[in-house]
Amino acid sequence: MYLEVENLSVDLGEFHLKNINLSVEEGEYLVLIGPTGSGKSVLLETIIGFYTPKEGLIKLNGKVLNDIAPEDRHIGIVYQDHVLFPSMNVYDNIAYGLKNKKSLTNEEIDLKIKDMANIMNITHILPRDVNTLSGGESQRTALARALIVEPKIILMDEPFSALDVTTQATLTSLIKSIGKKYKTTFVHVTHNFNDVWNLADRVGVMKNGILHQLDYIDTVFSKPNNKFVADFVGVNNIIKGKVDKYNEGIMEIKINDNLTLYSADEEYYDKNKNIKNHEVLVAIRPENIIFSNDKIKSSAKNQLKGIIKNIEIAGPIITVITEVENVKFKGILTKNSYELLNIKEGNEIYLIFKSMNVNIIESYNKFNLKKN
Repeated sequence: MYLEVENLSVDLGEFHLKNINLSVEEGEYLVLIGPTGSGKSVLLETIIGFYTPKEGLIKLNGKVLNDIAPEDRHIGIVYQDHVLFPSMNVYDNIAYGLKNKKSLTNEEIDLKIKDMANIMNITHILPRDVNTLSGGESQRTALARALIVEPKIILMDEPFSALDVTTQATLTSLIKSIGKKYKTTFVHVTHNFNDVWNLADRVGVMKNGILHQLDYIDTVFSKPNNKFVADFVGVNNIIKGKVDKYNEGIMEIKINDNLTLYSADEEYYDKNKNIKNHEVLVAIRPENIIFSNDKIKSSAKNQLKGIIKNIEIAGPIITVITEVENVKFKGILTKNSYELLNIKEGNEIYLIFKSMNVNIIESYNKFNLKKN
């Protein structure tokens, strides 16, 4: 592994990072999410060397970094507020990190700055006072300054949160292209799930100084490790059941005497061949549920008739709570679909979802983790 964090604990008095373990491949893009105060920024600042671990190791390409000064770790960091030097123009801000490279001539430094400015599309603002820049221009300048010293890793702490949606989209696209061009390794902290979907190779979920889950996006968002992760990433349908049968790639999960769900979770079956009577949790994401006023012809094996219990309208998204055989399901609709279906509380409705969207979580006690 390229970046390794092993059994890392940090004591900041009122806040602690607790036994963090993670690894990042060279060129990988890791995104960390979690509520405010979960320790994401503290983890970044410990990796770069601003905090000293109480326990554990930080390694880069096999070399332990714990006793190495931040400026010698070859790690760059970009913050939400950009942190540009106000007394310097854009050109000098970008040049700052190169000034200590005695191996470079002034001509070589100038060429590198102009090349980087061209990549970041900020050539036209190089002479500008940084106090006159827009949010997007400031963030591009901060990224250019971090990248020009060719760091082994870039740490990103909420880099887009203060920017408008259009600028965020532009910079997201730019970051993706830079990552591919330079094979840069990124560790990115955010509250914005769009950053996860648009940038991440893998995602980690943190709370109270604990890294609760680190895995590929589809796994974290469909098979959360515990209740906190499930709630945070929006897996609102976690239902207890028991494996009843397996036939030709499909498991029948008995939820109660009147309700059976069908799952095609081959990964679970491959790990648990003798699955009869296994107590499990099934996870169904709200966006994978289709609503219909009638039963439909479909390959989807799960077609359930229920009663609409509650409707929550939040802008263009409608959340619909439906009860099926004393079990509540949460699904989402666009406003257009909501109006076409004439959704009303008390109406009967069909819930339709594919067996491949019924993911199985083993009923470990850790799912209902109390210390999260």
